[in-house]
Amino acid sequence: MNARFTPALFAHAEAVLNELLRFEHPADAVVSRYFRTNRELGHADRAFVAETVFAVLRRGRSLEARCAGKLSDRNLLLAALAVTRGWSQRELAPVLKNSEEAWLAAAKAMLDSDFSPAVRCDLPDWLYAALEAQFGADEVYLLAQVLNQPAPLDLRVNTVKMTREALLERLAADGIAGQPGTLSPVAVRLRDKPALAKHPLFLEGAFEVQDEGSQLLGYLLEPKRGEMVVDLCAGAGGKTLLLGALMKNTGRLYAFDVSDKRLVKLKPRLARSGLSNVHPARIDHERDTKIKRLAGKIHRVLVDAPCSGLGTLRRNPDLKWRQNENSVAELTVKQAAILDAAAKLVRPGGRVVYATCSLLAAENEKIIEAFLASHPDFALIPASTVLAKQGIVVEGEMLRLLPHQHHTDGFFAAVLDKKA
Repeated sequence: MNARFTPALFAHAEAVLNELLRFEHPADAVVSRYFRTNRELGHADRAFVAETVFAVLRRGRSLEARCAGKLSDRNLLLAALAVTRGWSQRELAPVLKNSEEAWLAAAKAMLDSDFSPAVRCDLPDWLYAALEAQFGADEVYLLAQVLNQPAPLDLRVNTVKMTREALLERLAADGIAGQPGTLSPVAVRLRDKPALAKHPLFLEGAFEVQDEGSQLLGYLLEPKRGEMVVDLCAGAGGKTLLLGALMKNTGRLYAFDVSDKRLVKLKPRLARSGLSNVHPARIDHERDTKIKRLAGKIHRVLVDAPCSGLGTLRRNPDLKWRQNENSVAELTVKQAAILDAAAKLVRPGGRVVYATCSLLAAENEKIIEAFLASHPDFALIPASTVLAKQGIVVEGEMLRLLPHQHHTDGFFAAVLDKKA
């Protein structure tokens, strides 16, 4: 990739970073839009631009500290290439000016120990403080090291169409190396990150791209054949499709979401999946009449609640700079309201699974504690027990997946059964 490194390519990275650092739109959307309008960029060029700007988002605080007052998009990119990607001054020669060599050498020579813990972890102060209070400084440092790496690429095999063994064989035949996931019975982790959108197996619905941790939420819900199930915050339907497959394509599975745009993305995925038991519908809010009509009739409800997304920083490093204490406080109000609405849906003996991809206790344990205090008709069922029945080994009364321990995104989930 270094062989193609030119001032023009560096200028593309600078243009993308300039737009990203306004934090007006999600980083992945900004990058995709830029590539759509600059189609002359080849696969390697795009990879260089994306990896370099994401390195700045991931390591923003420590890179700013290394820039020592010489803050500009250009300097942040040079520091990212030198420090996080380990490029030498010789490799940077096509764009590095003579006047910048001494500055960059000094930036590279700084030690982690020169920085405060929050800067060393590349986290905003408020987030570092919250995580340190939960996990302790040593654990946060280990967590941050992994959050600042790119995530691997996980697939979920669509068991309506194929077994995991068959999928691995067919991928291997196409030169795509993968291995079975260590937690989810339907996960495949790929060694590399091939482009899959036009792959025949993808087009015929044999797999979906889905983090292995996210797949465990379906196993916590344990939907059965012929049941009535609701995915209350279905989004683009990744978990909905897993639930449909676990129900063996029987029963009724409602996929509700407040966003038309997200539900539109579910349509082609649903068509590929071969499922006929899924019923997508847009709702205005958790008190929508479409939901009220189903009160007390539903066997199981999945609440993958809108959250800060801080467990997904490997994929969405911009979130740590876009979220703050106020935005989290607003989310917790919404989370409690949605969980309350889910509770009204289930019949006696039914189940609600509340989940987030957040690392924060405020969005997780605290929500569950408050819910149980105000809903004596619900009991917390140990997540480890529910998963163990299905051959999945994860410890804990509530599911807490951490990237540095479980090699997944950060996830939280609690299993809440309504007393019969």
